Amino acid sequence: MDIVEFFALSAGKWLSQRTSHHLAFRQQEGGKSQIVIEVLAADHPQVAQLCEQYQFDPAAALCGARVTWDGTMEWDKEKHTGSSVLVAIPEQMGSGYLLRDMGYAEKAPVAGRYAMVDDELVLTTEYESMYSKERIWFESPNVRLRHSILKRFGGFSMASFCSEIRQGVSKPSP
Repeated sequence: MDIVEFFALSAGKWLSQRTSHHLAFRQQEGGKSQIVIEVLAADHPQVAQLCEQYQFDPAAALCGARVTWDGTMEWDKEKHTGSSVLVAIPEQMGSGYLLRDMGYAEKAPVAGRYAMVDDELVLTTEYESMYSKERIWFESPNVRLRHSILKRFGGFSMASFCSEIRQGVSKPSP
C-alpha cells in the first residue's frame, strides 16, 4: 500500500478512543474524539498553498487530506477542536515529507517525515523542543489503530494508543 491508498482508506468519519500515559507524572488519561478525514486532490488549492509555504513545487504533491477533530480528555475536561491540512511529498519509494499546516504536539506549521512500512504509516516529526513518532495501521477496513510517543528534549515523555472505528465515509473534496 502507498500513502495515496492509505489516505483514501482513511477518508470518513471516525470515533477515536485514546489512552495517554504521561510518564513523568505517572498518570494516564482517556479521551474520545470525532475525527473527519477528507482526501484532497493533489491539485487542490490548499495542497498547492501548503507546498508553496514550504517551498516545494505543488506538482510534487502526491495527495492531501484535511483532518478535523472534536473531542475531550479526562484530565482537563476541555473541548479539543481543530483541523489540519496534510500534504505528502515523495522523496523515495514509500517515503518522503508530510507537510502540515498545524502540528500535533505544537500548534504551528511543521514538516515531518513519512514512511510506508508493511502497510503502516509511520510519521516522525521533530519540533523545536520535542520529537514525536506515530504509527497508524488498519486492523480491518473500518478499524484504524494509532500508537504515538512524544519526547520533550531534556524532559517528559508521553505514549498514546488510539482505536478508531469508522462511522461513515466522507466524499473527496473537489
